[in-house]
Amino acid sequence: MAKAAQPSDTEKLRVNEKKWTKPLWAAGWSGIPNIIIEKQAALGLDPLDMNIILHLTQYWWKADNPPCPSVGTIATALGVTERTIQKRIKALEELHLIERVERRQTKYGSMPNIYKLDGLIAAATPYAQEKLKEIEQAKAAKKARILRKKPVLSVVK
Repeated sequence: MAKAAQPSDTEKLRVNEKKWTKPLWAAGWSGIPNIIIEKQAALGLDPLDMNIILHLTQYWWKADNPPCPSVGTIATALGVTERTIQKRIKALEELHLIERVERRQTKYGSMPNIYKLDGLIAAATPYAQEKLKEIEQAKAAKKARILRKKPVLSVVK
């Protein structure tokens, strides 16, 4: 039995362009695992925290280059004060979901902080593993249903 061809990366982009329109897709996109969206409450994330994480992912394209937008950039994008962002990031740090790395240049100034999301990844991983087990169980159940429906044929003499 031939296996269905998987769409190429180019074909997948076209599918997303069809959903979101070419201009929106061409303006940029971010990737975030669905499990973080699905389990945001279980992870202790309120809507503002989730927006901060979504905003951080916009700046994170390579594993070895964590995002480093300024607090002001995040605050402006979310329509809140810088102090609100600082408080929420501190709360995310206390939940061990984000690690904030300060980048002091001089005693008079600094560069934007680096934000590591390793804690969020670690916290979401058990939920992802649980979801993968559910997916496998659903596949096995579907396969069992199909096998039950197939008649057993035998040769008649």
